[in-house]
Amino acid sequence: MKPATIVGIVLILIGIVGFALGGFSFSHEKKDVDMGPVQISHEQTKTVPIPPILSGIALVGGIALVVVGAKGR
Repeated sequence: MKPATIVGIVLILIGIVGFALGGFSFSHEKKDVDMGPVQISHEQTKTVPIPPILSGIALVGGIALVVVGAKGR
């Protein structure tokens, strides 16, 4: 497979995920207090939104790259 085709497939997947989920979120544990045997922490969740316009651009760009990669054969 050509690199353009692989990048195109990745962009198509990112565009589909962006439309389906609207973004992605992740969580991590943050320590508040660490005093010997006493530890106080909490879990913090952050969300990274993916705007629909970026999802559309990724989808169209991915399709274009797949077509260009297929025509090069």
